[in-house]
Amino acid sequence: MEAAGDPYQASLQPRRHSPRLPPRNGYGVYVYPNSFFRYEGEWKGGKKHGHGKLLFKDGSYYEGEFVDGEITGEGCQHWAWSGNTYSGQFVLGEPQGHGVMKYKAGGRYEGELSQGLREGQGFLEDQDGQVYQGSFHDNKRHGRGQMIFKNGDKYEGDWVRDQRQGHGVLCCADGSTYKGQWHSDVFSGLGSLVHCSGVTYCGMFINGHPAGESGRVLKISAGVRYVQLPEYSEVSFFKMDEDYMETPIQTPFGFQCISYPLSVPMSWGPEPGSTVESARADLLLSKRDSEPVLDSGAFHGQGDTLSILPARRHKPCCQQVDHGCAEFVDILLGAPPPGMQPYLFLPGTLEKTLGRPKGGPSSPEVLPTAQEPLKGTNRPDGTTVEPPTAAYLGEYVLMVCDVTSPPFLGHRLPTTFKHLRILAKGDTHWPHVPEDHQKL
Repeated sequence: MEAAGDPYQASLQPRRHSPRLPPRNGYGVYVYPNSFFRYEGEWKGGKKHGHGKLLFKDGSYYEGEFVDGEITGEGCQHWAWSGNTYSGQFVLGEPQGHGVMKYKAGGRYEGELSQGLREGQGFLEDQDGQVYQGSFHDNKRHGRGQMIFKNGDKYEGDWVRDQRQGHGVLCCADGSTYKGQWHSDVFSGLGSLVHCSGVTYCGMFINGHPAGESGRVLKISAGVRYVQLPEYSEVSFFKMDEDYMETPIQTPFGFQCISYPLSVPMSWGPEPGSTVESARADLLLSKRDSEPVLDSGAFHGQGDTLSILPARRHKPCCQQVDHGCAEFVDILLGAPPPGMQPYLFLPGTLEKTLGRPKGGPSSPEVLPTAQEPLKGTNRPDGTTVEPPTAAYLGEYVLMVCDVTSPPFLGHRLPTTFKHLRILAKGDTHWPHVPEDHQKL
């Protein structure tokens, strides 16, 4: 909002050699030689003194008190170039003291001014209906004050040059509340936040973001590599029925995956009083002895550090963050769903890839090919082979996403990914995977 400055010199005296002299005393009208100014009002000793009206050729005007030729006292001034109008106290031609400024763009200010600028205590309403009441300095909100924003949020606390800085309390229209330190208009320093979603945090904030919080809801899901590599898997690729068809998920590991089911055995979990270390966190893999192999490195993405640890029983697949940590317990890779059809590698392809001679002592179990009936499908004789009760060997991806509702502080954390390889137990073959991603 503009200052209340006057582009014209308020103290105006007639030219010494004017052919027409201003009145000496009493009431009179005087048009200045340049014809830009016209004064109507009281005079004393040849100077404007008392009540009068000074008009400008561009449409601006002042009406009020004059003292010894100067605009001083109570008055009203309108600026044609800005459309603003001020009513209040003047000193030597400048709004100074207490007054009311009405802005053409909308809004108004009522309070103390100095040399045309907001200075001291005042009340400011802008064109959007936002209201500030408190201290001003150099025309800006500065010091202690409270403000009601157009979205219904209310802030009370310290301000520095139109920004919230220092200590303050923000009560949001959605019910969220923050109490603590501010810097450059954002949470910064020690503070406590109770979010409407149930997320709570008390601690350090950096650039508007908490270093860790409690209550955010995270969901874990899984995907299987759409096209598998023979050195990892017995499956060539997975084909989805039309009813299960969905858009493949792009991962940061350079391949796409399709959603894969997770399950939690309800009978599992530590007995009361047992320790975290004693809880089971086995991954059910396949009918053959097999074991999980986690890719080196931490989760991809940014945000809270997440732990997948054995602990107490929780609701499957969704967990609340507690002091920056969420625990997903006894999460299992289930069997492929009915709509997911695995196409297996030909035995010769596996032998060539693994470097094992056909028929040798280390020859792998003969697997059905894509041309042969797969488990879980109908045979030509009409009988059905039961599907596997666990996951195939191969490459999978674990994903953790933020499903907090409404989103915490207006945004959700980016999804994080973890590369998981399922290898046969005792298999020492560790193919190289390029580490072209950032490690956290």
